[in-house]
Order: sequence, then C-alpha cells, then structure tokens
Amino acid sequence: MEDDGLAGFVAEGFSGDMSERALFLDRDGVVNEEVGYLHRADEVRFVDGIFSLCRTAAKLGYRLIVVTNQAGIARGYYSEADFELLMEFMRTELRAERIELDAVYYCPFHPEHGVGEYKQEHEDRKPGTGMLRRGAREFGLDLSQSVLVGDRCSDVGAANAAGLRQAFLITGTEAAGCGGEYLMVESLAEVERWLVERG
Repeated sequence: MEDDGLAGFVAEGFSGDMSERALFLDRDGVVNEEVGYLHRADEVRFVDGIFSLCRTAAKLGYRLIVVTNQAGIARGYYSEADFELLMEFMRTELRAERIELDAVYYCPFHPEHGVGEYKQEHEDRKPGTGMLRRGAREFGLDLSQSVLVGDRCSDVGAANAAGLRQAFLITGTEAAGCGGEYLMVESLAEVERWLVERG
C-alpha cells in the first residue's frame, strides 16, 4: 500500500463554504501508465503518486474526475462496454486505496480515424471542453478554481479553453512542449505539493 504522503499533513476540517472545485485527471499516462490502447485489466499499472495525490485532493475538497479521449473505441479496437468494464476494475482498485472517483467522462469519437458512427468531431474530444463543462454542470463546479493534470497538449488546450485555474503537463510525452499556459511537472508529487501549498 502506498504511503499517504502529504495527505497526512492536510487539515481534516477544510472549510465547506468554498465553491465546488475539481481535480480533473487524464487517464492514460496520469492515472495509469501509458499502454497503447489499454483495455485489459492485467495491463493496468497505476502511476506512482496517483493514490496519494487523489487522497490529498479529496481532503482539500476537490472532486476527482477522469476526463479521457478514447480513440481506441473510435478505431474499433475495443468497445464502450470494454472500456466501462475496465473502469469498473480500476475504480475497485482505487477504492481499495480509499479513493472514490466522482465521475469518469470519456470521448469515444475521432474525426479522422473513427469507424462508422464514431468518425466525427465532438466537443468532448480534448482539446474541446465538453467533458470539463459537463463536470461543471453536474457538480456545480467553479472551473476557475479547478485544475487538470494531463500528459498531452490536448489536455493543456482543454484546460486553458475552459478557464481552469491551472493545467499541469507531465513530462515525457510531449517532447517539444505545448502552447498555452501550464506548469511542467516530472511527478504527481509536484502536483500534490502545489495543491497543499495553495489549500
């Protein structure tokens, strides 16, 4: 079991009168290690620091919401049912670590490589803001107080376009960097420290 890390230093009695806010998490490369078109439970490996980050964020009053483009569905590599089954497995694993995701939003469409009904542009596909705005509607979030952790420029683009307080880009995927406003981080522990320092 992963150590609680900074979660142990977070005051339990955070003020409940602040606006609802969220920690939006891309899935592949942030929650789980990047695997090409992940759809099997035996291939899931959680990224170092994700458990502690989620526990700390929840204690600070952040909703935990996964926002993920799923081009593998669009390409016909696996089905929406396969995706949902895998996410149920991952949610069970996270619950064992005392983490409850508030929502998982995914976009199964791709404008170029989609098959059949999945070949289309869609506002949910990052850098579109559809999934972030859906979270705002369903949970009454103040997006200007919410943050997103991703590993691709499309994550940064979505966060910036939706007016999020902060976007974090994990190093490793986008070698040339991205346009827009973001903080580059090498680990999820850096994101956790940022959240704790800002309360």
